[in-house]
Amino acid sequence: MLARLLREYLSPYRGWLAAIVVLQLTATVAMLYLPSLNADIIDNGIAQRDTGYIVRIGVIMLVVSLVQAACSMTSAWYGAQAAMACGRDLRAAVFGRIGSFSSREVATYGAPSLITRATNDVQQVQMLAMTTCLMAVTIPIMMFGGIVMAMREDFGLSWLVVAVVPVLFVCIGLVVSQMIPAFRSVQERLDDVNRVLREQITGIRVVRAFVREPQETRRFGRANDDLTEVSVRAGRWMAALFPLVMAVSNVASVGVIWFGGHRVDNGQMEVGALTAFLSYLMQILMSVMMGTFMLMMVPRAAVSADRIAEVLDTDSSIAPPAVPVTEVAVSGHLDLEDVGFTYPGAEQPVLDRVSLSVRPGRTVAVIGSTGAGKTTLVNLVPRLLDATTGRVLVDGVDVRDLDPELLWSRIGLVPQRAFLFTGTVASNLRYGSPDATDDELWHALEIAQAADFVRAMPEQLDAPVVQGGTNVSGGQRQRLAIARALVRRPEIYLFDDAFSALDVATDARLRAALRPEPAATGDTGVVIVGQRIATIRDADEILVLEDGVVVGRGTHAELLATNPTYQEIAASQGIAEDAA
Repeated sequence: MLARLLREYLSPYRGWLAAIVVLQLTATVAMLYLPSLNADIIDNGIAQRDTGYIVRIGVIMLVVSLVQAACSMTSAWYGAQAAMACGRDLRAAVFGRIGSFSSREVATYGAPSLITRATNDVQQVQMLAMTTCLMAVTIPIMMFGGIVMAMREDFGLSWLVVAVVPVLFVCIGLVVSQMIPAFRSVQERLDDVNRVLREQITGIRVVRAFVREPQETRRFGRANDDLTEVSVRAGRWMAALFPLVMAVSNVASVGVIWFGGHRVDNGQMEVGALTAFLSYLMQILMSVMMGTFMLMMVPRAAVSADRIAEVLDTDSSIAPPAVPVTEVAVSGHLDLEDVGFTYPGAEQPVLDRVSLSVRPGRTVAVIGSTGAGKTTLVNLVPRLLDATTGRVLVDGVDVRDLDPELLWSRIGLVPQRAFLFTGTVASNLRYGSPDATDDELWHALEIAQAADFVRAMPEQLDAPVVQGGTNVSGGQRQRLAIARALVRRPEIYLFDDAFSALDVATDARLRAALRPEPAATGDTGVVIVGQRIATIRDADEILVLEDGVVVGRGTHAELLATNPTYQEIAASQGIAEDAA
């Protein structure tokens, strides 16, 4: 999987890779040539006391060294460019795939794991790509070239090379085989730490409200200790690798000097050749150490590549249509025909044979107890989920056949949990309509009952909004989210319990402002999901959901008179007494 990712995401940069190969080949050949020149100076210059020869060969060595340095630096530049571009493209691919996931896939992986895969895992692959670009060509050329050049200097000592290199490979193979499962555990434990930390940061107010700081600290401590334990285990194997390679290298050096010294003493070998042989042996061992460094990164990168490929190979359960419908004859029509939805593996459906019809200028409300399936029903319209039975029609076309961009352009969704993005009030309001003017923004804020507190901010429309909108209250967040949907001017509004954080007076003023406003909701279809009867009582039709089934349908007065479930909800909110 790692090889597939590197091949796929480095292939667009073949020109840079070709330059890297040529430059590294030149630099490595130059590096291999230097010990031979050095031996030539010792044997033919110093030994013969020929200063002119020493100067001539020294100039050649200087030129070769400059060429080697220039090629190495240029190769490093191209390698960095290719590796960073590969990481950028891979991050973009993972982000794009995650963006195409439905709620089902996001829930399957979990947000912490997806964040880790898009950041840390991609970084591991990018680091290996960088190392590969810098060393992949150098290592084999230096190793095999060093062996050839060492044998050329003195064939009688070549048995030392034949003995040392296999020993090194065996030692490295044993260590790497233990590192792969260790690094897999490291990435899994990192997911756990991210999950616990994200939960605690997101739910910090709940933690403090219930005085659970000591328990949460211990929970994070356990996850952190687990990560530390597996990291230390992987680190021990990594720490053992370099001393092992160095021990073999030093023993080999001692062997060369011992046996080479005897050959020099017997006149079978020149001093310069012994020096060159020792340099070539060091280059061979250096190439092995460079390979070891790469191999240390391969296990973790291989695990990360598997996790990245798992995301990239996962198809969204919400598949776009093969031949999408890009034009419709009517507008503002929403129909649900015997819709049902069941989560994978669930025994009971969340929704069962639900039908409703919304037309421009009409408001349909959905009410029910917690867990009745109200939010699931709303999520079927923009295809955040796909109905398992029945059909959802927008403007007379099944949403599964509509072009996604066309579908989303006709829907203004205000979710149950209002979310604002980092930026300003204006940038959040223009999220659905980038070309909206300031006057249009203020008009939407007036309708959403948000103009007063925005005007009270020093920067007004340019007032900063932090991530999630946590620098404003829950009610203010909800009103800004409603204003954002109004700015978009869609044909169908979906308010998923969007008034829950508003007080009764603000709720009433907002709904009163919506009704007579043609540019807001007067010529559009509106679906309101609510918990409070006061929010939905003026709807043209109200659906009462219970355990995913419609148990009542009608106006507020009709349901209050005939439907037991609605009467129970009304009684819990003091509505029945008011009506009486």
